[in-house]
Amino acid sequence: MSYPTEVYDQALGILEKRRSLAEQELEKRRSLLYARSPRAQQLERTIARTSAAAAKTVLAGGDVKSALEQLRDKNLALQKELADIIKGFGFPENYLDPWYTCPLCRDRGDIDGKMCGCMKKLLRRIAFDRLNASSPLELCDFDSFDLNYYPKTAPAEGRSPYDTMTLILKFCRRYADNFSLLSDSLLMQGGPGLGKTHLSLAIAREVIDKDFGVVYVSAPTLMSQLAKESFDYSSKNSGVSQALIDCDLLILDDLGTEFGTRFSTAAMYNMINSRMITSKPTIISTNLTMKELQESYGSRVTSRLIGGLKRLEFCGRDIRQLKRMKPLPTGDT
Repeated sequence: MSYPTEVYDQALGILEKRRSLAEQELEKRRSLLYARSPRAQQLERTIARTSAAAAKTVLAGGDVKSALEQLRDKNLALQKELADIIKGFGFPENYLDPWYTCPLCRDRGDIDGKMCGCMKKLLRRIAFDRLNASSPLELCDFDSFDLNYYPKTAPAEGRSPYDTMTLILKFCRRYADNFSLLSDSLLMQGGPGLGKTHLSLAIAREVIDKDFGVVYVSAPTLMSQLAKESFDYSSKNSGVSQALIDCDLLILDDLGTEFGTRFSTAAMYNMINSRMITSKPTIISTNLTMKELQESYGSRVTSRLIGGLKRLEFCGRDIRQLKRMKPLPTGDT
């Protein structure tokens, strides 16, 4: 995956801080050990001198093998004595090693010239964070979703809005609890103010806590970013398109509120189709009916939505308006 220069720079900066912190913490541990055991300090210095002596022996020539064996035996004895001192204080065996976040690359981001997995993960997380920068991911959770705003009176046939939304809330909780890369894609459909954004954000919050990569974006913001990436030379290779495809869970909010153009329709189809081809879970919320989606996006997009996403049909009255009009209802409405 290609990322803009600033993403790489940010990742390298984070790795440098990790490496620096690990080395600072090592010096603190070393100082503590020396304070408790001056002999440990002597041993470390002597071990360093024997290593230097081994290099000089090789350069000097002569009976190199015998000399190196003697130095090796001496070094091993010194290391054992030092290890016994460390163990005696109850410290771990690697007490005098830097405790890097990634021991494979020692927080440098590459191994023998190849990008380390920790660097790939960091780049991915930064790209997602940049996309999520304006999203209210911390504002919603399942516990704050109040069912009392939904009428308990049922129509002549079917469930009441309260019962329907109770089932949807339970479904979304289970979805978040059991989320995996094999999870279904969802289409949250219904009028404005019925809780679609709230529940999608609650899912996002839970899934992020499980260390999955989540991108949450509104349809207008998405189209703006994709258009900028496509038509603004300075934004070429911004990584937006690929991040939308690569993230573990993409949540697209308010489908249908973006400005409709041929570009937006094509871009929406390509994004949805790419996610489905790679079997990546996607959650889309919209205020539009299936007929309105058909009119706005045509049969290709609508067919993908119908065939590839599990529909959750929200119902009730606009909660935002209810909150402005009167206090929270306590009984049947």
